[in-house]
Formats: sequence, C-alpha cells, structure tokens
Amino acid sequence: MIAVITLPYAVAHEAEHICSLLLSGRADLLHVRKPDATADELQRLLREVLSCGDRLGLDVARRLVLHDHPALASLFSLYGIHLNRRHPHPPVHWQGSVSRSCHSIEELAEWKGRCDYLSLSPIFDSISKPDYPAAFTPAQLQQAHAQGIIDASVLALGGVTYARLPLVAQLGFGGAMILGDAWRGFL
Repeated sequence: MIAVITLPYAVAHEAEHICSLLLSGRADLLHVRKPDATADELQRLLREVLSCGDRLGLDVARRLVLHDHPALASLFSLYGIHLNRRHPHPPVHWQGSVSRSCHSIEELAEWKGRCDYLSLSPIFDSISKPDYPAAFTPAQLQQAHAQGIIDASVLALGGVTYARLPLVAQLGFGGAMILGDAWRGFL
C-alpha cells in the first residue's frame, strides 16, 4: 500500500494534484494532514477534492484519511482517521479505518493489533523535514521484521521515495507513506 500525505499547508491546485495521485496509482490512500487548518478550511479542501473526484469518476472519499478534525471523516464518509498526539483516540462512534504514527519499535509493538495499519518513522533521512535523520539501522528493522513487529500492517515513513519502495518491501514493510517525493513540485 502507498499512502501519500498532504503538505501541512495549502498549495495551489492541491485538490487536482490529490486526484491525479489517486488516479495515476501513485497513491492507494491519501492522508490529509493539515495541523493548522480550521475545520472550515479542511471542509473546503475536502469538498474540492470530492468534486474533482466526481469529475474524474473516482470514488475519492473511500481513499481519504484525516489527521485532524476527525469528526469530518464521518460527515464526508471518508475511509479513515489517523491518530496522532493531537488526536490520540478515534471519535466515539467511528466505524472506519484507524491508523496511527509510531516513532519507536517499542511503540509500534504496543499499538500492533489496535489499529488497521501503523506507520514507523523516520526510516530514511526526511525529504520534507530538514535535520530529521533516519532513526533505525537496517539491522534494527530486520530484527523487528523477524520478530513479527514489522509486517504487512506497517508502513515505512520518513524519507521514503517511489524509488525506495523495493527496499521498503525488502525490509518487511507492507508499504509506505510518502510526503516529500509526492509533492516535489510544491516544496
């Protein structure tokens, strides 16, 4: 699985780029991460993305995951919500997919089985966050895979590019979350 994460700030023609990522196969899921956006701003973006998807005959809602304002996921019938420090628990009656970010192998082991999928980061030096180096050696990742901690339900995050997807698979991850490489023209 490839999940692309939006840039944390608004960019021109963002809805069209999101739709093109989904349509082209460069993203199976699109994580909408706008930590500073108001609920109204996020609703506006979601409406633009859904409208773009409708024009292209693409069921975009079932491929979107929200990091912020999780109540909007129900309102727009989105695929999922992503837990983080700002939103550590899903809304009470949420029935969709739940994912979560992890930043250590211990944290990953703690959350296994409690979410539909998890991300572990940073796997490589970050593209979008300067001075955010890889936190794990290949040996640590291979050991976590051998122990069943890294498996098909864990996505690699941090410095992941489309070119590194084969390496991500060799390390035992079920896919990747991509930010910088998917938005190179917007950085």
